[in-house]
Amino acid sequence: MSTLFQLSFLFLCLALLAFGQAPKKRFEYKLSFKGPHLVQRDNTVPFWEYFGDALAGDEGIRITPSLRSKKGSVWSKNKLEGSGWMIEAGVRITGRGRIGADGMAIWFTEGRGNQHDDPSTNVVFGAPDKWNGIGIFLDSFDNDGQHNNPYIMGVVNNGQVSYDHQSDGSNQHIGGCLRDFRNKPYPVRVMIEYYNQMLTVRVNNGLTNNANEFEICFTATNVILPTSGYIGISAATGGLADDHDALYLLTHTLHDPSAQTAQISEAEREKFEQEFKQYQEELDRAKQQYQQEHPNDRMDHYDEDDSEWFQGQNEKELRQIFDGQNMIHQVLREMGRKVDELVGRQEMVISRLNSMPVGQQGGGQPPQVASQPSGQINLQGTIQRHEVDRVMNNQNSLLQQLGELK
Repeated sequence: MSTLFQLSFLFLCLALLAFGQAPKKRFEYKLSFKGPHLVQRDNTVPFWEYFGDALAGDEGIRITPSLRSKKGSVWSKNKLEGSGWMIEAGVRITGRGRIGADGMAIWFTEGRGNQHDDPSTNVVFGAPDKWNGIGIFLDSFDNDGQHNNPYIMGVVNNGQVSYDHQSDGSNQHIGGCLRDFRNKPYPVRVMIEYYNQMLTVRVNNGLTNNANEFEICFTATNVILPTSGYIGISAATGGLADDHDALYLLTHTLHDPSAQTAQISEAEREKFEQEFKQYQEELDRAKQQYQQEHPNDRMDHYDEDDSEWFQGQNEKELRQIFDGQNMIHQVLREMGRKVDELVGRQEMVISRLNSMPVGQQGGGQPPQVASQPSGQINLQGTIQRHEVDRVMNNQNSLLQQLGELK
């Protein structure tokens, strides 16, 4: 087995080990929203503010209605602090025509892009077109006439560059994928994960209600983002118009799995236990009061014939078979997701090798290696073309094997 193939195999093993160390997730409720009963009596959404033509409802937030030249947004009141995070948004974009406009964006930016009252401010999907952070764009309209829309892409900005509307940001995005996200029977889900300066965007195409059916849209490495910022969703319409709805947004911060979890003190533990006991007593008193005021109502809805709650042997065996097959399906889906990520990384390695400068080819023959003293290695030579070809062949072989595993 050649040394280059061993190095390629070692790279694959290291990648598998890296994927095995999943980061710890912590749910951030102040940076999330989800219906039902989303809007309060004063038409506000807890921990969030909406601007422009956005309107909050019981099941979600309509960012823009299907009227021409509308724009709106919703932004978190609190900042997301941390170098690793995961955002999952459920959106619905619907319209009467075959073509819609303009699109929707999911933001993580250093400042809130809610300047809608100044008509001189240039906007991109309902937010200012200069931002410090990243925007994940769901672009519905084909401005450049290249027939490459609807399109999902990510654009990183440092706050100094304006978005290029005429080319649909084709020279500015760090990755993207063609996905038809309009007029789907179920909400389209977008999952954005940022960890160790690596950005991964996954998409559920809205053809199934399974919350775990995601496919990778794109992956980008060496992505530098602010360590703190606001989360937002914005949308805009133009000459054509769609309804842009944000049904939910869930935020998790990601932490190093090897980090020690902070332990609470004994005084805090006793305080939490006392609060729990107090709430439990209040709940018991409320149940007793309700039973006294409504003696004809049955409090325990499970107070029925016991025979209705026991399964027969056949039902029990069918349940076990179903649970086993469901577990196998989940394992296979997780393996497919990891293989997709590995394939994405392998393709990035190949693209970088293709653009790597090489030394003189020497007529296609392997170069002569000068003899070195024992224990020394000559590291001054440049990589030769035949060595690049061997690495690429090994990478292609690994890609083919990974494809067969899928």
